[in-house]
Amino acid sequence: MLSSVFTKSLWDQRRSLVGWIVAVTAVGVLYAAFYPIINTPDMAAAMDAFPPAMRDAMGFTDMTSAAGYLGSTTFGLLGPVLIIVMGAALGGSAIAGDEEGGRLDLTLAHPVSRWLVLVERFAALIVAMLLTALVLWLALLAISGPAQLGELSVTNLAAASLHLAVFGIFFGALALAVGAATGSRALAFGVLAVVAIGAFFGNNLGPTVQGLEWLRDISPFHYYSGSEPLRNGVALIDLTVLAVAALVLVGLGGLRFDRRDIAV
Repeated sequence: MLSSVFTKSLWDQRRSLVGWIVAVTAVGVLYAAFYPIINTPDMAAAMDAFPPAMRDAMGFTDMTSAAGYLGSTTFGLLGPVLIIVMGAALGGSAIAGDEEGGRLDLTLAHPVSRWLVLVERFAALIVAMLLTALVLWLALLAISGPAQLGELSVTNLAAASLHLAVFGIFFGALALAVGAATGSRALAFGVLAVVAIGAFFGNNLGPTVQGLEWLRDISPFHYYSGSEPLRNGVALIDLTVLAVAALVLVGLGGLRFDRRDIAV
């Protein structure tokens, strides 16, 4: 018998967590394996042919260095997309999924408070994100030799993986908070999608439009990758901003969750 909401949450999501870890790691390794093909003079010339504004908007500013390539692909394109969807799935299901499935009342029938359920399920989400990032980091280290990623240090790869995990924790917290406040997974997914799309374009296109430069400063993408952790290591201030924002979201969702009627 599992002894806490935290351990039960991890146990219940074990299969989906393995699937997410495999998906995120496979994408990272696949992109890394293509680096020797991309790192050629012809590819550099092809990238130079694109208008600078387009390269900036798509995040393809440097595809011929290992840091620039992984920062634009594994850690700049599909990696963040997958981790956002993972956050939506885990966060949206943490409270709203059980409520819609009629299981939340069974949990709350035990001597646990709503706040404890919320906090321990958020803790399980944090562990899931950190574990996913850890496996991705180890996989990239394993392939760094064959993929010619030797210029990247072990610590900078770890920094980028940590940034990805905290980025996922932020979006997971957003989905969890909306789901806890409303009891609706659909609404949680919808809000997260709007925020993610707006944040992406705000970070990539905002600086190119006069008067909208401030959008980058409120975008989670800026705090995730703006410091270029693959080149510069961990940015504690940026990670703190994302972590504090995640805690605030969970706190706000918890305030509503603690007071509303549960749909069971």
